[in-house]
Amino acid sequence: MAEMGSKGVTAGKIASNVQKKLTRAQEKVLQKLGKADETKDEQFEQCVQNFNKQLTEGTRLQKDLRTYLASVKAMHEASKKLNECLQEVYEPDWPGRDEANKIAENNDLLWLDYHQKLVDQALLTMDTYLGQFPDIKSRIAKRGRKLVDYDSARHHYESLQTAKKKDEAKIAK
Repeated sequence: MAEMGSKGVTAGKIASNVQKKLTRAQEKVLQKLGKADETKDEQFEQCVQNFNKQLTEGTRLQKDLRTYLASVKAMHEASKKLNECLQEVYEPDWPGRDEANKIAENNDLLWLDYHQKLVDQALLTMDTYLGQFPDIKSRIAKRGRKLVDYDSARHHYESLQTAKKKDEAKIAK
C-alpha cells in the first residue's frame, strides 16, 4: 500500500476508517427508522446527562466569573478615579490630606489583592475543572461508537443466522 503522509497514514487505513464511518452511519439510520434495535444502557445515559449538565453549568459559571472579574477591574478603576478626584480637591493645607492619601493607596492595594485572589482561587480552579471535560467527552463518544459497532456486528451475525443458506464460513468471521 502506498504511503500518503509523513505520519504513516496509508490508503488502507483511510479506506478502513471510511468504511467504519459508513457502517456506523448505516446502523444509526436503521436504528432511527426502527429497523434495527439499539443497545441501551440507561444508567450510563443518566451519567452522560449529568456530565453534560455539569459541563454546561461549569461553562456558565466560568463565563459569569469572568464577567464578575471584569466588573471588579472596572470598580477598581472607578475607585482610582474617585481617589484622584479627591486628591485634586483636597487643598495642601487642609487637615487629613495625608490620611486620605494613605486610604487611597490602601484601597488600591485591596482592590488589586481582591482581584488576584479571585483569579488564583476561583478562576484557575474553574479552568482546571473544565479542562478535564474534553478527555471525558471523547471517551463518551468512543463508547458510543463502540456500541454502534457492537450493534452492527450483532445484527450482521443475526442476519447470517436467519439466512436460508447458512454459510459457515461467513458465520465464523
